[in-house]
Amino acid sequence: MIVMKFGGTSVESAEAIARCAGIVRARLDRKPVVVVSAMGKTTNGLLAIAHAAVSGARGEAARLLHELKEYHRRESGMDRTVDEHFGELTDLVNGLAVLGELTPRATDAIASFGERLSSLIVARLFQDHGLRTVPVDSRSLIVTDHRFTQAAPDFAATYANLRRVIPDLLDRVPVMGGFIGATRGGITTTLGRGGSDFTAAIVGAGLDAGEIQIWTDVDGMLTADPTLIPDAHRLKRCSFAEAAELAYFGAKVLHPATVIPAIERDVPVRILNSRRPENEGTLIVREPMSCWNAIKSIACKRNITVVNIVSSRMLMAHGFLRGIFEIFDRFETPVDMLATSEVSVSLTIDNTHSLEPILAAIREFAEVSVERDQAIVCLVGEDLRNRPGLAARIFRALESINIRMISQGASLLNVSVVVASGDLKRAVELLHGEFFRELDPAVFE
Repeated sequence: MIVMKFGGTSVESAEAIARCAGIVRARLDRKPVVVVSAMGKTTNGLLAIAHAAVSGARGEAARLLHELKEYHRRESGMDRTVDEHFGELTDLVNGLAVLGELTPRATDAIASFGERLSSLIVARLFQDHGLRTVPVDSRSLIVTDHRFTQAAPDFAATYANLRRVIPDLLDRVPVMGGFIGATRGGITTTLGRGGSDFTAAIVGAGLDAGEIQIWTDVDGMLTADPTLIPDAHRLKRCSFAEAAELAYFGAKVLHPATVIPAIERDVPVRILNSRRPENEGTLIVREPMSCWNAIKSIACKRNITVVNIVSSRMLMAHGFLRGIFEIFDRFETPVDMLATSEVSVSLTIDNTHSLEPILAAIREFAEVSVERDQAIVCLVGEDLRNRPGLAARIFRALESINIRMISQGASLLNVSVVVASGDLKRAVELLHGEFFRELDPAVFE
């Protein structure tokens, strides 16, 4: 049995869904379970509608609702199903307009409609292409806590549900919506943006699948962001640890949490292109392959803010770092990189929602300044700490770029530098030229 997840661009139209049907039909002997994202940019559209409603722009909310409904009607031909769901959605939006507040719980209720609809539409259109399908409401299987917009699955309960329900449906093709779940009380939740990958991994791990396939619009994991390096190379194979590091630091083909259930159950993950299904993609497995190249890929994370903290009280004082991190923990703001000296700390964050109260709390015991519009460039590969001369090659390649921070040694898997956003493209080009002049043919294509 395999799990096949199709992203929003892979199911954005009737034509795209027909292409996916052909991909699934070619793999029927492997007993596929299909997980789908919302069609196209539907989730963004739903959230725009919600924000328009709570801000008092009822006319704009109504216009956006109509456009989104017509899009789903046009691409699916399922007028009755679409109208029923948009009737429920309209009632929710009208309620938001009255309340004038968008709570996390309401956000999840609104955002869930994309996957709820796409699973029904894909299941129905697959039938038009000769597949026997059964739609499955993921909210009946994926059990989560109450952390709306970022819900955490209850793996034991979810796995039990999957094993109880899905095996009896495998004479057909089950089609589930990704991204969504529900609390034990039946309240709709979501797993966070990009959570359809996570859903696929949960389903694959829970059912001990032979493989989890993530079908997207690129050929797999690449040596760099193709928008920065158009001729980036495909990785044929990489480890779970490398993939997780790349995903966290900006490789958008994979949700960072995806690999967690797969690692635990040792289920291989393959990244594939729904527009080029003949391409073998990238296989992600537990054990890394030996490789000539020190670096497997270069990821980048944009919109980074550097926070600089200086205090003479830090000199030979214990507990100083604990006090800093307690503040970031209190405001639920993750830190990506950290560098320290005798009296100063520099760190990076990508979520500035609570930045002002964080700065206010730090100023009670230290001076603090902020540098915005920065970017992290992350070089990923196995056992980098034991690669002599690696740092020298990085600095030599970036000799014309001002490096704001560098992190090496905290992980065996990555070396990261912070540069100004304006230097990002040039920095990636220089590093890619340095580390991928020659390629190990067993690992790259």
